Amino acid sequence: MFVGHALLAFAVVVLVAQRLGVAPRRALQFGAVAGLFAAVPDVDIVYAPIGLLLQSAETVGPDVFWETANVIHRGPTHSLVMGAALAVTAVCWRLSTWPGRPVAVGIATALIVVATLFSGPVGGIVTLVFVTSGIAVAIVAGRLDIEPLTLLPLALVGLLSHPFGDLFTGSPPPLLFPFDGQLITDLVVLHPDPTMHLLGAFAIELGTVWLAVYAYVHSQGQSLTRLVHPRASLGVGYAAAALVIPAPTLEQSAHFVFSVLALGAVATPVRPFSRDVDWLSTLVTGLTAVTIAALAYALALGAL
Repeated sequence: MFVGHALLAFAVVVLVAQRLGVAPRRALQFGAVAGLFAAVPDVDIVYAPIGLLLQSAETVGPDVFWETANVIHRGPTHSLVMGAALAVTAVCWRLSTWPGRPVAVGIATALIVVATLFSGPVGGIVTLVFVTSGIAVAIVAGRLDIEPLTLLPLALVGLLSHPFGDLFTGSPPPLLFPFDGQLITDLVVLHPDPTMHLLGAFAIELGTVWLAVYAYVHSQGQSLTRLVHPRASLGVGYAAAALVIPAPTLEQSAHFVFSVLALGAVATPVRPFSRDVDWLSTLVTGLTAVTIAALAYALALGAL
């Protein structure tokens, strides 16, 4: 889901900007900035390597990594309150005039203090990275000459859309942090069967990627169907995986995700050592193969 957050914000902003008559290149720049903001909340994963340094080498593994990361993951950085405040911070920093920068520093400091008081020193350190990353995106926006009033909706779309994308893959984030109360208290269950739920979440992720690809292709005046190579049909063969690999769940999904993505890579029309590669066609064909593979696997699993 890390990539999905950014792609969703990118797609929404690009499509809306084009609808409003913004030039394609400028719309893509707006979308890229919104996508960067959407990725910022997941900087809280930075705690994982720090936490792992405190453990013995023998205990380090994928499960331990995520257990360590989840100590703080989806905490203060996934709050709508903190996200909105960071959006204002980014805009104030972008103003580059008095009192913009001092106000930005003041709000950023307040966010770090609040996170420290309510989540402890670890929460404070992670929030420091959070606000620093948001300001870094504001600096990128400045390099692209994006005006402060335009930057605000881009930041809000990215930062406020992110937490809702996590409702299908784990415990709901504290949307109102640091205030008490929770807007959503339970994981959004797409299907009572854990494997079908995972496939549903995977389908949402694929749909997000498709939306972003469509937004880009549309901005270039091209057609998606003309970019798909017949090799994408190889995805049908992944139906056999239902007989071979253990049924995946949210807790045990790596074998499914990596194998289906590997098939997508195999299906791409890229010749070894070739310099003349149509990367857009390669991407669309690979994504089509993965989509066909996931659908074939779900149908096969349902038939068993």
